[in-house]
Amino acid sequence: MNTVPEPPTTAAVVEGRTAAQERIRRIGGGALRLLCRPTVEGLENVPDTGGFIVASNHLSFLDSVLMQGIFPRAVSFFAKAEYFTQSGLRGRGMRFFFESFGSVPVDRDRQSGAVEALYGLTSIIEAGHGVGIYPEGTRSRDGRLYRGKNGVGWLALATGAPVVPVGLRGTERLQPPDKNMMRPARFEMRVGAPLHFAKLGEKHSMKPRKEATNAVMDAIADLSGQERVQEYNTRPAGADG
Repeated sequence: MNTVPEPPTTAAVVEGRTAAQERIRRIGGGALRLLCRPTVEGLENVPDTGGFIVASNHLSFLDSVLMQGIFPRAVSFFAKAEYFTQSGLRGRGMRFFFESFGSVPVDRDRQSGAVEALYGLTSIIEAGHGVGIYPEGTRSRDGRLYRGKNGVGWLALATGAPVVPVGLRGTERLQPPDKNMMRPARFEMRVGAPLHFAKLGEKHSMKPRKEATNAVMDAIADLSGQERVQEYNTRPAGADG
């Protein structure tokens, strides 16, 4: 009788990555560049050492994989826990792929999942690695940049890690919303200069958190060139990401 494995813990996935998995990540990034011929600017802004936070706009299900493959250092984005727990050969292959690119599992069905996810990211940052977050919370279905949620501000102030803003353009053409097939298409990835905030620890007031979040969203908007929306984005019922 096949048993479904438990999802690995956040820190264990990142610390357990092997040299072979890092090669898979780099090969995957090279394949993306070859197939899609993206315009990529500003990778020199990614810190050479230490923990850091990547904050990006979100247009496609593939955005995380694109950044994970192209960035010079591994960046851990969250992926559905189901990708890590399926049984059989296909399940093991999916788990190896997502772990190779630096993804870590999150249970979206749990009410406490979002809070636990943020604390999981702090552990990765404190271990000296990069993490990725979408301040909008979910993909933009109309191409506009929605109001940032304050999780990115909390993470920046809790850890004191530099925030690397990213503006993506055209990634929705690789896999349009609600489509399952990927098709090669050109896109742009612009990486901005790191933003630095004071390390205030996990318990701090809302005012500096909102200020940090607004500064991050302003930087993303400058890079992406998107129209701004002063309201939060919501995930359609049944949508994935």
